[in-house]
Amino acid sequence: MRRSEGKTFREVSRGDPSKMKTVQRSSTERAFLVGIEYRVRTPQGKAGKKSLTSEAQAARDNASGAASKSKAPTIPQFSAEESLEELRTLALSAGAEVTGEFLQHRDRPDPATLIGKGKLEEIAGAAASVSADLLLFDHDLTASQQRNIEKVVNIRVIDRTQLILDIFARHARTREGQLQVELAQLEYMLPRLGGKGIEMSQLGGGIGTRGPGETQLETDRRKIYRRIRHVKEQIENVRRTRAQQRQRRESVPVATVALVGYTNAGKSTLFNALTQATVLASPKMFATLDPTIRGVTLPSKRKALLSDTVGFIRNLPHTLVTAFRATLEEVQRAALILQVSDASSPMSAEQDAQVDRVLKELEADTKPRLRVMNKIDLLPPRQRDSLRDDATSVHVSAAKGVGMSTLMDRIDEALSEDAISRIRLRIPQKEGKTLAMLEARARIYSRAYKDGSVELEVEAPESVVRRVKEWIRDTQKSQ
Repeated sequence: MRRSEGKTFREVSRGDPSKMKTVQRSSTERAFLVGIEYRVRTPQGKAGKKSLTSEAQAARDNASGAASKSKAPTIPQFSAEESLEELRTLALSAGAEVTGEFLQHRDRPDPATLIGKGKLEEIAGAAASVSADLLLFDHDLTASQQRNIEKVVNIRVIDRTQLILDIFARHARTREGQLQVELAQLEYMLPRLGGKGIEMSQLGGGIGTRGPGETQLETDRRKIYRRIRHVKEQIENVRRTRAQQRQRRESVPVATVALVGYTNAGKSTLFNALTQATVLASPKMFATLDPTIRGVTLPSKRKALLSDTVGFIRNLPHTLVTAFRATLEEVQRAALILQVSDASSPMSAEQDAQVDRVLKELEADTKPRLRVMNKIDLLPPRQRDSLRDDATSVHVSAAKGVGMSTLMDRIDEALSEDAISRIRLRIPQKEGKTLAMLEARARIYSRAYKDGSVELEVEAPESVVRRVKEWIRDTQKSQ
């Protein structure tokens, strides 16, 4: 690692020659990462540091003012190093090989190149020295900044939002997911259209073809607008279909439980552990894009639906939140939200704060919520033994199956749909179907045979109680 005034540069080893040959054969792109940390000054004039990944975020923070800061608790912030570490993970998830990193400290962003021409030339040299194919910025770039940077470095330049969109495009499997990713990509591309030379000339040329025409840029914009309208119509059809499916589900008293959390927190692994499903569980970011719903049987024998959703991330591009609103409606309509956190991550508090922000944007922050601290198997034994569940959180290891029964009990307690009642019944023995139904869907505490009838004391959901109401002798609400 080499350090100098205002920046940190680290070169990542290329490895042995055999590995280099493998990389060349598999055509893996070599990425050079660029992170930025802005210095800010406190009211007392002391210099401090603030890690920002978008100018919009900086504007929001500045606009909040001292008054709001004094009223609201401070939301943990990612450090520049942690932010760069996350960018590295994103790059690996996109299939890139990280060859080098550059972290710069500045007082303010440069309007033309974000990091300044001198530092940009230094980065160009560093990237060339490790044969990088593209430059990845841990920051959102304007169209002009991206073009200005590419002129200097002579390799492709991608910002953080574009990288996330690329990962989404790689992982979308269903038609619905592909449509939502395409919409986000089109809305990202639209303000970044540009051209030069012949591309900006009037269409048509030669004798008899000259006229007012339109520029190639205007033609491209018109085509993108048309495609955006078409994709939105298709997504709206998806929303209508989902609404119809949801109405059918809501016609029976079955609650929906939505899994949410930071990307790579272990949601899909937990989903599989609770439902015995085989949803793809991968350490790569955004392995799950397409929502999956499976039924589970709770300890009270009630049925519930568990929904696995796309993971959130710091400064999740607004175009993605908008495009995936059809999918995220499952979160908005859920009776209970399971917020899954990576208990082993040193950035767990910061990640939870980002999830809270997205839930607020979805207007789902007031929903009943149970926090699930996952991956406790990765904690040191002493720290793991000190963990205690409380009214709002449960500690589990989805990969090892630890804490699953406790979690199911807590989910059961939190749901009010199809409320549980404790009842006494006297059912004729000839009602075999009814007795079998109670065996399958109720908790039986006592059973006695008398005069050709079966006397039972059971705990059953309301949907079951309605079916046996003619044989009820006594009723008591359990929840």
